[in-house]
This record gives sequence, C-alpha cells and structure tokens, in this order.
Amino acid sequence: MVVDDSAQPLLDLPAAVQPSLLQGFPSRKLQDGPQFADHLPVARVFVESSLPHLDRPFDYGVPAALDQAALPGVRVKVKFNGQDLGGFIMERVAESDAGHTLLPLAKVVSAVPVLTPEVRDLVTAVAARYAGTVSDVLRVAVPPRVARLEKTYPPSAELGADSATEPARDTADDAWASYRNGPAFLRHLKDGGSPRAVLNPLTGYGSSGWPQLLAQAVAAAYASGRGAVVVVPDNRDLDRLEEAVVALLPDQAVARLTAEDGPTPRYQNFLRLLAGTARIAIGTRSAAYAPVKDLGLVVCWDDGDDLHIEQRAPYAHAREVLLLRAEQARAACLLAGHARSTEVQRLVEAGWALPVEADRTVVRRTVPRVVNTADSFEQERDPLAMIARLPGAAWRAAKEGLERGPVLVQVARAGYAPSLVCDSCREPARCGACQGPLAVAGASGTSALPQCRWCSTPAPDWHCTHCNGRKLRRGSTGVIRTAEELGRAFPGKTVITSSGDQVKAHVTSGKALVVATVGAEPIAEGGYAAALLLDGDSLLRRETLRAGEDTVRRWFNAASLVRPAGEGGLVVVTATDTGAVGALLRWDPAGYAQRELSLRTELQLPPALRIASVTGPRDAVQHFSGAVSAQLEQSGVLLRIAGPAPLILSGPPSTRRSAEDVRNLLFFPYGQAAAVTRVLRATRAATAAKRSAEPVQVRLDGVDVL
Repeated sequence: MVVDDSAQPLLDLPAAVQPSLLQGFPSRKLQDGPQFADHLPVARVFVESSLPHLDRPFDYGVPAALDQAALPGVRVKVKFNGQDLGGFIMERVAESDAGHTLLPLAKVVSAVPVLTPEVRDLVTAVAARYAGTVSDVLRVAVPPRVARLEKTYPPSAELGADSATEPARDTADDAWASYRNGPAFLRHLKDGGSPRAVLNPLTGYGSSGWPQLLAQAVAAAYASGRGAVVVVPDNRDLDRLEEAVVALLPDQAVARLTAEDGPTPRYQNFLRLLAGTARIAIGTRSAAYAPVKDLGLVVCWDDGDDLHIEQRAPYAHAREVLLLRAEQARAACLLAGHARSTEVQRLVEAGWALPVEADRTVVRRTVPRVVNTADSFEQERDPLAMIARLPGAAWRAAKEGLERGPVLVQVARAGYAPSLVCDSCREPARCGACQGPLAVAGASGTSALPQCRWCSTPAPDWHCTHCNGRKLRRGSTGVIRTAEELGRAFPGKTVITSSGDQVKAHVTSGKALVVATVGAEPIAEGGYAAALLLDGDSLLRRETLRAGEDTVRRWFNAASLVRPAGEGGLVVVTATDTGAVGALLRWDPAGYAQRELSLRTELQLPPALRIASVTGPRDAVQHFSGAVSAQLEQSGVLLRIAGPAPLILSGPPSTRRSAEDVRNLLFFPYGQAAAVTRVLRATRAATAAKRSAEPVQVRLDGVDVL
C-alpha cells in the first residue's frame, strides 16, 4: 500500500510558459569541438534558486578537463543568466534535446558526490508532495560544505572495514517483550523484512524506556546487514537515544546529525554515512535525508512535536519525509511516541501499519495512577478545587511524593506572570506603543513593573482602554511564579525550574520539586514519585484544531516519567472532565486518537483530508486560487475553498504581515493530492515567470492554520 500518492516528477510547465523561460537562459545545444567529454558530455544541473519557475534541471556541457570530477551528485558552479550560481549535477546524459548551444560547467566545487540517487529521488518526492521547489529541499537535505574535511574522503579502508564487520553487542530485547507483536516485529527486522509498526511506549525512563526500545529496533536492522535512520525532535532526546544506541552497536557505526553540533561535526558525520563507514543515522529533522547505504529501517519518535516541522519552505514534516523514504527504499518503518497523533492513527486504520501495544494487565502494573481534581469524588472533598491554583489533591500528592523522591510540576507557561489583564473587566493589558501584551518579569524591584513582551517598553502608568481601570492582575502564572509559590507552600524543600533557555536534561533522585514548562521536563533517576499537571484547561482552550491532541501528548510525555502505581507513582491532572482527561485516566492514547480522527473525518478536517493554505495580498490570493480551481475543474477535480479571510495580526511588529494580507484554505482528499499539488506547483511557476500577480505563500498541511 502506498502511503502518499502526491509524489510526482519534476515540474513540467505549460507550453505557453516555456518561451518566456528561455529568454536570457543558457542555451543547451552541444558545441562542436573537442573541449567537451567524449562520454556523456551533457550534465543536467539543478541550480540553487528558490524561484518557482527555475525548479527544473538545466543542461550544461561537461568540459573534458572536468570529465572525471563532474559526477552525478557533486556540487558545481555554472553560468546562469550572467551570474555564477551553485548547483548539483543530477545526471549525465549523452544528448541534449533543447536545440540550443550549451554553456560549459564553470567549476566542480567538490568531487564528493554528496547527493546520492536515493536522496535525489527523495528530495524530488518531498518537493512534489509539498508543492515546493527542489532547491529548497536540497538546502535541508545536504549540509553546508566544510572543504577541509573532504581531503580525507573517503575514510580509510580499515575504518570502514571495522565498522562494517563488527557485530552488534548482545541484547535480550527484553524491552519489547512486554508489547504484543513486539518480539515478532524485531524478528522480522532481523530476518531482513520490512514491517511497519506504531509503538506507544509506557515509560520514558529506565531500562525499559523509549530510547532502549528504539535502540533495540535499530540493532535488529543492523544485525540484518542494513542501515537505519532515526529522527527525534530535539537534542535532549537525541542525547538519550545516542547513549542507548552506542551501548548496543559499534561506536563507528553510528553518526549523529544535528545543526546544534556545528557545521564541522555535522558534515564529518554526513561524509561517514556517505562513504558507508557509518550505517546508522540519528538526529533531528534534517537527518531524515541522511545518505544511509542499504537502508532497512526508518524511525520517527514523537511525531506530534512541532519541532519535526522544517521552519523553511516548503515546511516539510520529518514524519512524511520518512514515510516517503520507507516507500521508496522498501524499508521498515517505526512510528513511536507515548501518545498517538491523528496522522499515525490514519495509517493504522488504513492498514498500512500495525499497532504494537501492551496488554491492559501490563499497562496497569507499569503506569502510575492518575487522579483528576475535577471529578465528583474530588469535588466533594474539595469544593474549591475548580478555582484553586493548587487543589487539595495536588497538594497532598506533592506532600506525600516528596517523602519518596522528586515531584514533577508541569505548567503551561514560562516566565513569572506571562500575561496581565485588567482587574476590573479582565481585558488583556496591551502596550500603548505597539499593542503588544504586557507581562511582569519578576516579583520585586524594577523587574516587577509591567512591560511589553514585544517592544519591552515599560508601562508604569498603564490604564485600561475599555473601562479606564488602572489595576492589573495576573492572567496566567508562569513557571517562576509557580516555583515561588511552591517554595512557600513547602518550606525547606529544594525547588528546581526547567524552562526557556534553562532547560535541564536530568535531575537526581533527591527529594525536590521540579517545576517545568511543557516539553522541558527533566528525566529523574528512577522516575518521579508524583507529577502535578497544572493549567490543563489553559492548554485545552487554545484556539487551534489540535489543542486537545497536543495537550494529551504533553500529558502522556510527562506522566510516562512517573514511577508505576505499585511503587506509589501518582499523577494529578487539574482540568475539567473531558475526553482528553479520560484518555489519560484510562491510559489510552490510541483510543483518544481514534476518537479525534473520527471527528475530523466527520467534519472533513485534516488529517482526514489534506489542506493547502494560500497567503498573500488579497488580489494575488484570489488570482492564484482562481487559476488553480479553473485548471482542476478541467480535470474533474473540485476543491473546497474557505476564504479569503484576513490574517490575525499577532506577534511582534517585526513578524507581522501586511494588514491587507489574506488567506485561502484549499481542502482536497488524498486521492486527488497528486493532481492538486502538481497544479499548485505549475501555477506558482507560471505566475512567477509571467509576473502576472504578486507572489503568494503556498503551504501544505500546516498544523497551525486551523
């Protein structure tokens, strides 16, 4: 079964556009004379340009002097419209069919073929799926060059032989034994098969945590003589995964790919993978394109995390890149996370992947007990639990938990008082200079003065524009204020904070309160004795389609760090009784994902279907949407279009778009995705070439547009 049918060949522009594209371009007829190579004298080059109408290869002649160096995949310099531009040779061919004189390659920048045929095909498929340009995807797939490292490429034969022949260290695979279908999945991997599975680990720490599960899956693929790619959201997860993987595999077999390590280590590990001396690539989102030889397994951890989304055009999601790669390489696929996204649930319900789950008896003895302060029993014991910042059940859990070990407190926001409101009318307090939100950075001194979070302008004489009130109150409480309040509630106890730029990876097993923002929870040795999940209603009430799904994911990620119920582990969640809370109480992430997907399917919302957002000036958006609709109607494809709607102006002034900008949302089913994305790319290219309208931003499957 094919996961995504929207991958298509490189852009084929309408015939009416072709003449305008050729004006000023390098001509492509092979010159007479001996200066070009005798064998395959034409190089098809993808020029590094994000312009949509240049999203295709151009033919250049290969000088005889560059014949040995100008291999497919190498970086080159070419003359393009009077400029020296970089590019990659996609292939060498015998003839050019353009009928024009070809220009020669100006220079081979590097003789290292950094763009392998497999990655080239993947980049092409990703650009097609997201209606982007190949050049934009190449910028992510191939790291910046470090010339001095290429002097030793390829690495010594001895190094390659050692890493290629050294077997994986013995492992009992006991972490998978608790999951139904888990041992069968590993056996299939070791036998050279390509199973596709969805895993929801029960714990996030210790010898049975998710890093060990993923490491054992990678070791199984390595034992079959194949490579693997594992993508995680951030460096904290990457450090834990690396520690688990190198405990099972030879050190030289593993290559770490992340931009946070700097250009030199990143490029060095990239070259090791390219040469085949390393077979396992682990890293953050760009590692999905790692040039692993004999790829046998792709793994994505916690695919619901926004960090998996590339922040540059075409905004590809690492999960979708890995799914495309698994299909192309016929490799095994493992999608793992404490919670389950609706996108992954769609794959399960379609039969593309099988769930690897634990029996309920195993779940009950492995996970902590979960209590909700909003249920009827707790309400009778504590009538003020609904309005209290720290209900009685949460206070008791923290007090008792501190007798056994560390206690985790999860809060929604960083800072001290991240937002302020008018004490009289509860309207948000705004800056008089830029209309940004006012906040308080600290509890005393000059930092206690309200100031703008956007322009940092102090507001000592603030007054409300709605009721003319002059008294402020906290609209929400941040991690610093929460830590301060807990320090007073539990005198003599150590309070540790983890948020913002001060995120801690680990804490000891000592008796301490660990206050962390969502996603910044440290790992405690032996697990937390208890966890308090505060601000649940604040997370659930965010104005986004994925508020519930994202909140459940954050809750499960934090709760998985707590000891089992048999060891006294307790999780207290302070939120009204909703389906999200019920999923945590039952420890049923799959059930919640199934419910969410069912609702999205009924309402025809993503991921039950795909969505494209078209953003820009009103006239340009209407022109673009109309052109796309007209072309699709001729093919019998009908779009559902919502808009145009004005953009909500939020964020600092420097990040705002024009007040005239609007957005159209285009909804279309997966079965028609190939036709729609092809027309989106062609229309962008035609509009850019003719300059018939202002450019628009086209974004596919953006998680923040609804």
